[in-house]
Amino acid sequence: IPFVLSTVSTSSIERIAELTEGRAWFQLYHPTEDRLRDDIIQRADAAGCPVLVILCDVPTFGFRPRDIRNGLAMPPKMSVKNILQILGRPEWALKTLVHGQPNFETLRPYMPKGLDLKQLGKFMDQTFSGRLNEEKIKPIRDMWKGKLVLKGVANEADAEKAVRLGLDGIIVSNHGGRQLDAGESTIRPLARIAKQYGDQIKVMMDSGIRSGPDIARTLASGAEFTFLGRSFMYGVAALGSQGGNHTISLLKTELQQVMEQICCENVSDFPKHLIKEI
Repeated sequence: IPFVLSTVSTSSIERIAELTEGRAWFQLYHPTEDRLRDDIIQRADAAGCPVLVILCDVPTFGFRPRDIRNGLAMPPKMSVKNILQILGRPEWALKTLVHGQPNFETLRPYMPKGLDLKQLGKFMDQTFSGRLNEEKIKPIRDMWKGKLVLKGVANEADAEKAVRLGLDGIIVSNHGGRQLDAGESTIRPLARIAKQYGDQIKVMMDSGIRSGPDIARTLASGAEFTFLGRSFMYGVAALGSQGGNHTISLLKTELQQVMEQICCENVSDFPKHLIKEI
């Protein structure tokens, strides 16, 4: 099972590539400077990442009312509620006290030393631009010799561009629904994109998948693979280092139950059993 590592993760490319033994895909937030882009890509290649994922579904930071209410900002805004939550999790608080606040480890070599959280927010705004176009993707395709995937595709027009640019795959995604509440659910464009371009490019999907039945529905709608994020975060939050494997076990059991219920022997046969056009 591949692990997709974000550019803004709290562990470095090199560390995760070592732990995952060649299963780490790297997800690139496009920098404003080509020099920085090239260096990050070269590090991903040197670390042995077989797949580079270019993120295109965050052209600008979305309006997130829930994050505002929770004080999730740069720098973080402490409230009585947040303080009580910290006090209610003494183990996490102690580990954070011992090891220090999390940092964007992949980006550490490019950051000025001694940044506080407010300065870090400004650094991120100045360093990254999520706005992509074909001219920005072409040099990445030329540079990256491994598999190249575009994440955040939400319509047939962008899927066609990915095919034309010679990309190996696309991930139909709306960034977990965090960017735009009014956006279309990913399962709808997935079906259209897979039908039109599934024989020309690998079509995958994330956003909104929480269970084995969700995986089955997605595969039945034309995806060749699915990705999950929050389910694994919940597992790790509850069970620590064992949470990831436990989540995989739950999803596998649920998926097998669906297959047994509909007498489907192979996941590639889900379209024949589960989703029917009316």
